[in-house]
Amino acid sequence: MTRCVLFDTETTGLDPLTGDRVIEFAGLELVNDLPTGAFFHRVIDPQRDIPAEASRIHGMTSADVEGKPVFADIARELLEFLRDDKLIAHNAAFDFGFLDAEFLRIGMPKLDRSRMIDTLVLAKERFPGMPNSLDALCRRFEIDLSARTTHNALLDCKLLAEVYVELTGGRQRGLLLAEDGQEGFSSVAYSRTGPRTPRLVAVSEAEREAHVAFVAQLKDPVWDLPAG
Repeated sequence: MTRCVLFDTETTGLDPLTGDRVIEFAGLELVNDLPTGAFFHRVIDPQRDIPAEASRIHGMTSADVEGKPVFADIARELLEFLRDDKLIAHNAAFDFGFLDAEFLRIGMPKLDRSRMIDTLVLAKERFPGMPNSLDALCRRFEIDLSARTTHNALLDCKLLAEVYVELTGGRQRGLLLAEDGQEGFSSVAYSRTGPRTPRLVAVSEAEREAHVAFVAQLKDPVWDLPAG
């Protein structure tokens, strides 16, 4: 069983080195690349203003963070959720940079870059030269974007989790026989090409007949693939 955390942040701007801060963190637990339902979500007081240009992107204003905990108040709980597992984000260097700045500000170590999995890098490898923003990937994989009117860390995580499943091979895992008649085939199996990318493999009539002939030679076979 492999655990990792897929996460996203919203911030007051683009550069933590010039004073921009994290105002929202959301993380989803994945086991074997699929969401378990466990998540960690906090809105954070950045202890500074939120510029109007940032609010236009994520929809959050200073009023939304008033009275919320500061990063130091949630840091230990956040680290407990992250554990030592791999961390997945879209354009991950951006999110890592902001979290590093927040941790360093309160005297805690930065996140180990060896834990980073960047879905933007995965997308560029799979779709070179094409738009690979979260919106573009959702449209490419036919993932519903109707709720995404602004950036929102928790919603973005849920969308990215669906994108990540597709980028790492889709929802069909292993080699599974489909129902007879699916996609016009009498028998269909799911296989993979490349990095866990599924493709349909049709069982030909000659292969079916060869299978039936082979099974007929077995003594009291416990399974059979009916002909016809």
